[in-house]
Amino acid sequence: MRILLMASFGCCLAAAQAQEPPRPTIPYVRSSGEGVVTARPDRARLDLGVVTQAATAAAAGSENARTLTAVLAELKKTLPAGSEIETVGYSLRPDYRYGPNQKPSITGYTAQNTVRVTLDDLSAVSRAIDIGMKYGANAIGGIQFLLKSEQEARAKALAMAAQRARAEAETMAAALGLKLGRVWSVEEGGGGAPVPMFRQAMAAQSMEATPVEPGTIEVRAAVVLTVALQQ
Repeated sequence: MRILLMASFGCCLAAAQAQEPPRPTIPYVRSSGEGVVTARPDRARLDLGVVTQAATAAAAGSENARTLTAVLAELKKTLPAGSEIETVGYSLRPDYRYGPNQKPSITGYTAQNTVRVTLDDLSAVSRAIDIGMKYGANAIGGIQFLLKSEQEARAKALAMAAQRARAEAETMAAALGLKLGRVWSVEEGGGGAPVPMFRQAMAAQSMEATPVEPGTIEVRAAVVLTVALQQ
């Protein structure tokens, strides 16, 4: 029993060691660096939806189609060339009334159709919102500000992170009276482009243009280096 237990433990230990990444057999240092690139967004997306309710499914769907057709016609006529519009959601569902000790009963139907508008002219975002409200869109949201060249910004952030990780390793090596040798490994950390903060006011009865502030976008990257040390 003792022999089998030791053999089993030995197998588990070998398996655990096999899963670990290879480490250098000479002195080494691990360092990290982060790169942040800040840019102004040059693309925007927003969702415009029409929600209608009626006593029958046909009436709810018909009213919804009529309203959204008017919204789309005005958007296509008014928005800058190159703007994209696509349907991202449609639903037609019954509305129920619930009561104690009663079966749910259908009281009507709700139809919802949502389109996504993509704009390369950020000055047209408030115009799209105002057109939507004027012609009957009553579910507006999902505004995103993006970078068309996000990969380029990410590459700059990665380069910055790698340079800072290298500089950190050099600082630690110099403090120990050593120099950097071969780079054993480079690990990339997480990154992303968070949605910027902005303020908007959407009052259906207001005749003023809806103010929208895109803000800025931060693209982050992190790098971890493992570098050998030498005399």
